Amino acid sequence: MCRLKSSFRSLLLVSFFFVIAYSSPVAAQAPQATGVTVFEGARLITADGSAPIEDSAFIVENNRLTQIGRKGQVTVPAGAARVDLTGKTVMAAIVDAHGDPGFLDAVTGEMSRANFTRESYIEHLQRYAYHGVAAVLSTGTDMGGLAYQLRAEVIPNAALIRTVGLGLAYPGSGPADASRNNVPSAVTSPAEARKAVQELARHKADFVKIWVDTRNGTRTKLSPEMFSAAADEATKQGLRSIAHVFDLADAKLLVKAGVEGFLHSIRDQEVDDEFITLAKERNVWFTPNLGGINRLSLIRENGTPAWFDEPLVRETIAPALIRERAQMYESRKRAGTPPAGRPAFDAINTRKLHAAGVREILGGDSAGDERRWLGLHGLMEFENMVAVGFTPMEMILAATRDSAKVLRLDQLGMVATGKSADFIVLDANPLDNIANVRKINKVYLRGQEVDRAGLRAKWQAQWHAKAQL
Repeated sequence: MCRLKSSFRSLLLVSFFFVIAYSSPVAAQAPQATGVTVFEGARLITADGSAPIEDSAFIVENNRLTQIGRKGQVTVPAGAARVDLTGKTVMAAIVDAHGDPGFLDAVTGEMSRANFTRESYIEHLQRYAYHGVAAVLSTGTDMGGLAYQLRAEVIPNAALIRTVGLGLAYPGSGPADASRNNVPSAVTSPAEARKAVQELARHKADFVKIWVDTRNGTRTKLSPEMFSAAADEATKQGLRSIAHVFDLADAKLLVKAGVEGFLHSIRDQEVDDEFITLAKERNVWFTPNLGGINRLSLIRENGTPAWFDEPLVRETIAPALIRERAQMYESRKRAGTPPAGRPAFDAINTRKLHAAGVREILGGDSAGDERRWLGLHGLMEFENMVAVGFTPMEMILAATRDSAKVLRLDQLGMVATGKSADFIVLDANPLDNIANVRKINKVYLRGQEVDRAGLRAKWQAQWHAKAQL
């Protein structure tokens, strides 16, 4: 019996070493007990303004970047896992400074307050993460305390959230869609504006958001006295203020009142030298929001834009919504009309402000309504801004380093020593063609790979279940 036990133990020991010696390459890539991983071979766009590092190596330890350089020139700790990224391009994860999560049913396209639940909100943050977004600013329709609660959490496979809570608007002049139009705090006097800002200060909102827009003359907008009171009270409370604006005259008054940023560009006329001087003196910033789904895309003979058949669309957008949009394009083609869009002044002014050195950063405006596909809309904005004058590198910086600075997310925005390990692995180089930001191979947030396959499977199951009803 003893000999049998001894022989059995010997057989187990031999089998153990056999498994170790002949384990698969995939297993060999698995993270080790040290919690240290070295990523090697990629072209690395660090987003610090320098040229890309070819054949790079960077080390992630405890979800932080600890070393960055050329392959063979970094000191790899013993026991570190290795991930081969030869042929890939790595860039910092995106920071989106204009989002509207919570209201969209991504299966049906319905916009409703009933959708504003913890489950729906988290799914939206996961959709952002799927598209390479590390953090997003929710800009004015966060009802109750949900967004503040989620801001304090780190949710797996999800972007971080920053929030302005409830924005301020004259009744009926908030967001254009009916489901959210009267969600912002209603303001009809300077006193009400100050009271709304004081409530935001109690929650330590990331910004105070102010809507100033007649919606093409169909609504009453906040008066200068009201929005100036809001901006002044924000300053008194130690908060920063931003605005949704349309008219140049309002934009000038808002800057003078203390507003530091604008969501959407100026759209009623071309900006003048006075405004450019003001914007540069006050270091104002813009998210142009040129409209990634409808605007500035190459339209093919069949009426659809060039990106419409890309794999990323089919991975994340419900078939019913794709069919609906295809029908819209077909109708436009039959009617002989160009794609719908806002006046050209937003594109003209984006180009002019950029040439003058005014700060412009990424704002995808995703989930503001059923037409703005979550996550994907922000990636389309890369192409729009390059089309009006940004170089691909400038656009990457605007969507990473510069937007992170605006949101004061110091741990994000660059692939740099000490930063959070938030980055995107791309199958092609976006410096060659900015559309390559959509060729996503993997996304890492806080040092962990986002489970994109799992998210896809979940969304496809939702589509299937809805189709059976």
